[in-house]
Formats: sequence, C-alpha cells, structure tokens
Amino acid sequence: MIDFRLDEEYEALRKTVEDFAHNEVAPVIGPMYEKEEFPYELVAKMGEMGLFGLPFAEEFGGMGGDYFALCLALEELARVDSSVAITLEAGVSLGAMPIYRFGTQEQKETWLPALCSGEALGGFGLTEPGGGSDAGATRTRAKLDGDEWVINGSKAFITNSGTDITRLVTVTAVTDVMENGRKEISAILVPSGTPGFGVAPKYSKVGWNCSDTHELSFTDVRVPAENLVGIRGRGYAQFLSILDEGRVAIAAVSVGLAQGCVDECLKYAKDRVAFGHRIGEYQAIQFKIADMEVRTHTARLAYYQAASKMLRGEPFKKEASIAKLVASNAAMDNARDATQIYGGYGFMNEYPVSRFYRDAKILEIGEGTSEVQRMLIARHLGVAAG
Repeated sequence: MIDFRLDEEYEALRKTVEDFAHNEVAPVIGPMYEKEEFPYELVAKMGEMGLFGLPFAEEFGGMGGDYFALCLALEELARVDSSVAITLEAGVSLGAMPIYRFGTQEQKETWLPALCSGEALGGFGLTEPGGGSDAGATRTRAKLDGDEWVINGSKAFITNSGTDITRLVTVTAVTDVMENGRKEISAILVPSGTPGFGVAPKYSKVGWNCSDTHELSFTDVRVPAENLVGIRGRGYAQFLSILDEGRVAIAAVSVGLAQGCVDECLKYAKDRVAFGHRIGEYQAIQFKIADMEVRTHTARLAYYQAASKMLRGEPFKKEASIAKLVASNAAMDNARDATQIYGGYGFMNEYPVSRFYRDAKILEIGEGTSEVQRMLIARHLGVAAG
C-alpha cells in the first residue's frame, strides 16, 4: 500500500528545520525584510546544519542525502519566510547542482565543498533581459580565443549573484550558430570578480526582500576553456533538466508558504474578536481556512509524487510541472485569503501574512510561469501533437 508517512530520518530533518525556522528565523526576519538585508548569519547557520549540502555526495562535502530531503527543508523554512527558503533553494538547485550534475571532477572538487558548507554561494545565469521564459532566445555570446572563452552579454533576475559570499555564476551562452540558424548553447562557469563581469545594484522587489537578486553584465569576460560545464552545445538541455528539478523545489517552497498562511490564520482566528465572538466561530472564516488547508494538502501530495518519481529515476517532467502549477496557485490563493482574514492588519507589514502576500506572486512566475507549466503539461499529454 502507498504510505505517505515520512521515515525517521526525513522526519528528524523536517523537525530540525521546523525548530530552526521558528526559533532562529522568525524572531529576526521581519525587521530584516523591511530593511532588505541579506540574512548572512542565518545562511551561515544553515550551512553549519548541512542544509546546503543535503543532496550532495559526502566526498564533495555534502550530507549524502537526496533531493526530497532538500524539499522538506525548503517547505519548513518557507512556512516562516520565503526569502530564506529561496536563498537555500537557489544555492543548492541552481548554484551548486549544475556543477554536481555536469561538472568535471576537478570542478566538483574545486567548488562544491564551499558551496555545500554555505561558505559560498553560486548563481544560475539563464534568464536574459527581454528573454523571460524564452530561454532559447539566448543572446549572450561566448567565443573561444586560444585557451579562453570570451563572454559578452547580460543576464537578468539572477538569485544569489551579488552577495559578499557569491563565488561564481554558471551562465548559458551561444558558442556557435549552425548553418540552419540554430544556436549552439553551452554552459560556462564564471568566477566572481573576473574582469569585465559586472553586477548591477540589487533590484527593488515586491517580495523576497531578504533574497539577493541582480542583473549581470559580461564585457569581454575571459575565463579558461576548462570552465565549460558539461558538454559543449548541451548547455540549454542541461539547464532545462536543472529547471525540472528546481520546479519540484519551488513547489515545496510554495507549499511552505501556503502552510504558513494556514498556521497564522489558525492562531488569529482563535484570538481575534469581532461582534462579541472569536472570528473562528464564524462559518465564513471556518470555510476559508478549510479551503486553504485543502489547497495546501493537495499541493504537498503533488510535489511528494514528483519527488518520488525523480528519486526512482523515472520520468517526472509532467509531475514537476503539475506540482509547480498547483502549489504556486495554492500559495497565491492562500496568501490572498489570509490577508482577507486578517482584515486591516493583513495590510500591515508587521504581520507575517503581509510578507506572505508579497512573496507569493513570484512563485507563479519564477522557474517557469504558470502558462509555461500548462504548456508543458499539455505537451506531455499529446494535446499539441500533429
């Protein structure tokens, strides 16, 4: 029979991260969020806990766990704050995973130990200004000049790309154009501080205010030819596979935010009194919270299934898109309902639900918009065949 209970190891991890989120993150994140401060101390503590190394082999400084363990950690962090959760998600699935999946042994030995410990962060340079979800419209160029790549172009919305501990960004670039006009896209590792590698001031964002996000520029950036990550011409395919995994992780973040909305509304419904009664006694509030719990429960099952297929080595692209779509919708709907339940207080930044509301929308956009997920699901169903 199907058993959705977590085994002892997973449950111990979940509980450890839950305690960390409530005892270490919750007391400090509100003021940091309003000041748009990057949570260096929290990142260091997560590094000490081994969270950045969860799905990586011990030989590279990892914890020898798996991707589902990472998802459980992300869910618990996002129940309290999504900025901290997305810093971990991007650091692992976007910063370190391309090197782990496709890098050479030397690249892994050079970069992964610091990334797994949380002492360093890496970025994932795919999206470009004007490109958005059309990652195939890459305009950044890389040309071999002797034993060096010369890179020119720009990237947009890149997470963990400009912190004091950022050490690298792996970027996609056009390395050749075929006779039929098709672009050869490859992935190249660019260390921070390389001459010509520019990091613009951080974006002013609606949400994820403690997360680090920048536009990047590359002007005659020279890196060694051996900084090619994976096979030349396979960079786009490699990054798409990374995004498939990342969608499961973003689904977990979305479920965490959705659950956080339920948590906060349950507390508020028991304390807030209106018209002589606690608002939890009113059926309108009861039904709204019940709907929030249903969305969260359903979304969690969706990402659990996608993760289980991934870990078994089975095709999971469709399930990843379903999980990402369902969970991001749940997060947005729950954030809206939670703000409504809180009334005027939900519009005040001192309450977590206002932060959840600001953080929820990007979950329907990042790592593939909801429209892209529907397109991918339809494609897997054969709707567009012929």
